[in-house]
Amino acid sequence: MIKREILDVETHERVEVMDITSQVKDAVDKSGIKNGIVSIFTRHSTSGVVINENESGLVDDFVDALNFLVPGGNYKHNRIDNNADSHIKAFLIGSSENIPIEGGSMGLGTWQSIFFLELDGPRQRRVDVTVLGE
Repeated sequence: MIKREILDVETHERVEVMDITSQVKDAVDKSGIKNGIVSIFTRHSTSGVVINENESGLVDDFVDALNFLVPGGNYKHNRIDNNADSHIKAFLIGSSENIPIEGGSMGLGTWQSIFFLELDGPRQRRVDVTVLGE
């Protein structure tokens, strides 16, 4: 069985980390699937999806590290829409994550959360959540 849900995400900052774990959990619960996998995917080329710990200092450190690794600059793509740094950050982060579902629950580790990363906001975004299994 395959169930799909679209999450609407509204961001407020140029670079923002949003915990979407509860929304993904709700989609898994609604699917009725007990064993399988959930895929979380962003269709936007200036955003990403990651799994990590939701600790405010770590989240701030992650944003600082991204901005340090890929600062604003004189990139060739900026000739088009002045957001090359956002695209490069998205290259590094990736656009999806997959999580096993066991007994109707996501198999996340104790400290793991699912994050949507806005890299060129603020914007209205959509995140695909696809639950596959039985």
